[in-house]
Amino acid sequence: QVQLVESGGGLVPAGGSLRLSCAASGRTFSSCTMGWFRQAPGKEREFVAAINWSGGSTYTADSVKGRFTISRDNANSLGFLQMNSLKPEDTAVYYCAADHDILWSECSRVGSYDYWGQGTQVTVSP
Repeated sequence: QVQLVESGGGLVPAGGSLRLSCAASGRTFSSCTMGWFRQAPGKEREFVAAINWSGGSTYTADSVKGRFTISRDNANSLGFLQMNSLKPEDTAVYYCAADHDILWSECSRVGSYDYWGQGTQVTVSP
């Protein structure tokens, strides 16, 4: 079992930056693939970025590539999403997710992850 708690969301003007954190509990986080997803009102949950267990591989959605960076600190059971050059369309609830034994080719699928945080709101004003 892995429990996840996100933090770091808030209200920021367009062009600003935020850094989301995901604190994990459970001994097996360091062996999990971790992902960030987001869900805007009235829309489906969508993939943002993923990172493999070692941090050696990352995958980022085209919509945020070059602006968002995913990273992790296994020693402290933390995951991060650095978000720069934020746009109003980035407004959403952001969720971190984790699971073991995810095929890397499936890391962008919501259904690949069993463990989810409660989400943190990110609002980008025009």
